[in-house]
Amino acid sequence: MRKGRPLSNVGRHPDGPCEEGDDSFDPFESFDAHDRAAGHSPRRTQSESSSPTVSDPSETTYTRSRRIPGEAKPGQDEAQQSQRPERSLKGRALGYLSRREYSRVELARKLKPFVEENESLDAVLDALEAENWLSDSRFAQSLIHRRSSRLGASRIVGELKQHALDQALVEEASAQLRETELARAQAVWRKKFGQRPATPAERAKQARFLATRGFSGATIGKILKGIDETLSDE
Repeated sequence: MRKGRPLSNVGRHPDGPCEEGDDSFDPFESFDAHDRAAGHSPRRTQSESSSPTVSDPSETTYTRSRRIPGEAKPGQDEAQQSQRPERSLKGRALGYLSRREYSRVELARKLKPFVEENESLDAVLDALEAENWLSDSRFAQSLIHRRSSRLGASRIVGELKQHALDQALVEEASAQLRETELARAQAVWRKKFGQRPATPAERAKQARFLATRGFSGATIGKILKGIDETLSDE
């Protein structure tokens, strides 16, 4: 058992040493209790110092509203639209023509809803043709290029006629398509079927498919009979 100094009844006091019998200070008394007895305010703990303070209800509180990234600020769209100049009819037409070729009839149909009272649609189209921005001939070649790998001559020629192209352009396109009709029909047939029909029902099915694609009856007959046999008969 460790020996130590006996506890003395004499303790320290702010005003001097405490005499025996003076019970104003208890060595086992908590520091806070002793400070309160001595008239000192107790020490604030960390949790107390960090506790939130109650704000004055009359004080105005400002909060930040979170905005989704990429979302326009309130009123930003309206401001941009008001600052953006109105697109002219010719500028709108050039925007269409920068994406692909248009026929005159098709472009006029696209522009018609945007024509103002003081504008002439025909004058704009004439200017575009004079500057070589608009060309029915280029449109016809573009349409043939886009459709020829899947459709026959009759379907493509019919679509060209819907654009009210000049008759000379339509006849030129038709002659161009007839020259490659058999080869194009054979490529479409091979991709879809790959072998000649073994039954009348299968033959009718293949013939119907090629006909809906716009290939002529003579071309379909050559495909289903066999190109090699057809060439040997000729």
